[in-house]
Amino acid sequence: MMITIIGRGHSGTRAMSHTLSASGVFMGEPLNVSGDLLPPGKMYDACRVFAKYVDYKGGLEWDFSKVLLMEPVPEFKKLIEDYLVTVLDSKNENKGWKIPETTLIYPWIIKMFPDIKYIHWVRDPRDCILGSHLTDNLHDFGIDYPETDDIREKRAYSWKYQRELMKATPDPKNLLKLKFEDMVNNQDETLIKLEDYLGIKMAKIEMRADSVGRWKTDNGKYMFDFFAEDMTECGYEF
Repeated sequence: MMITIIGRGHSGTRAMSHTLSASGVFMGEPLNVSGDLLPPGKMYDACRVFAKYVDYKGGLEWDFSKVLLMEPVPEFKKLIEDYLVTVLDSKNENKGWKIPETTLIYPWIIKMFPDIKYIHWVRDPRDCILGSHLTDNLHDFGIDYPETDDIREKRAYSWKYQRELMKATPDPKNLLKLKFEDMVNNQDETLIKLEDYLGIKMAKIEMRADSVGRWKTDNGKYMFDFFAEDMTECGYEF
């Protein structure tokens, strides 16, 4: 069985990666403290190849029709295979990988790996944009978005782009959708869902209760109007 986690950077995906590692799933090597598979360079390059086939329509609209219809180009496939070499070559029965940038290429990952187990991970965007991540500036990955010098706004656009890409992508054969907040507040129930989905015993890791609702004590801007519809769809109150 092979597993990957789909979720924007700073959405708490490290908790899922650490849980899988603690449960005996080989997550590639080497890993950083966030549970990301290293080195990431070829993954980043693959994201830039993918972005060439996404058309920016202005505002908060992107046309994903090309990437949804076409097969991954050979350059992209080679980059991903090279990035995942320790996972793909592993003899471990249960293996996988996690790095947030996988979300930026979600449709083509599904085309390359249609039968693996996908974990779709979301976090309240008001908390998600409080901290910095490499994907804050989508221009670094070849993706256009509204110009702004406001770092919170950049992060909000990054969250929205990745949310739109995930919504536009047809669900893979195997998909479990989870919320970071449920992992924190209802870890036992969340682990039962994971055990039912993956068919393996899941280990319990330490989760910090104060990682939920941090926006409530933040002095900066954390809410944007274009979050509202997605927050409702994901079950967040505002």
